[in-house]
Amino acid sequence: MTATKSKENSSSPAPAASEGKQEQRRGNNRGGDRRGRRSDRRNQDRDSEWQERVIQIRRVSKTVKGGKKMSFRAIVVVGNEKGQVGVGVGKAGDVIGAVRKGVADGKKNLVKVPLTPNSSIPTLSNGRDGAASVLIRPAAPGTGVIAGGSIRTVLELAGIKNVLAKRLGSKTPLNNARAAMVALSLLRTHKATAKERGVSLEQIYS
Repeated sequence: MTATKSKENSSSPAPAASEGKQEQRRGNNRGGDRRGRRSDRRNQDRDSEWQERVIQIRRVSKTVKGGKKMSFRAIVVVGNEKGQVGVGVGKAGDVIGAVRKGVADGKKNLVKVPLTPNSSIPTLSNGRDGAASVLIRPAAPGTGVIAGGSIRTVLELAGIKNVLAKRLGSKTPLNNARAAMVALSLLRTHKATAKERGVSLEQIYS
């Protein structure tokens, strides 16, 4: 009898230990769920900062071995209205997939735009892509965005509120949007220009 009692006593702590391990696992799982929720919230906040506008959706065809393959091409402009903007192109068998790919492509090709305190650009700039040429220049406060087509969309999503833009050459929406992106990428602040030239700001302004 004493031997059996000792065996029962020795085996009794095992369930308590297993319960403790289970509670520890549950706690770890809860912590992982909380971290996952926090990361999801952060990703949603980051995605909410970006705005997307579709410039053009076209149905295109590609000749393959079995015949013609039909798909859709979407031109999308992505920006946060805080000095970052990008233009992307996506192709897929459906419109939603093409737009999704265009957004992803636009976020990969972002351009940082230097903005002045009055939400304009520091200097005049000219960009060219293919047969399209775009000229943008700063404007006084209250002027607004004087531009048309895809150029206007690019400037608005970049956060520029006072600017003058002129389209020269081709009227293709994609080429004009990319030409505007080139013009924005060439912009430099007066401080950065003075640093590159090795002169003072007074000499730049004079």
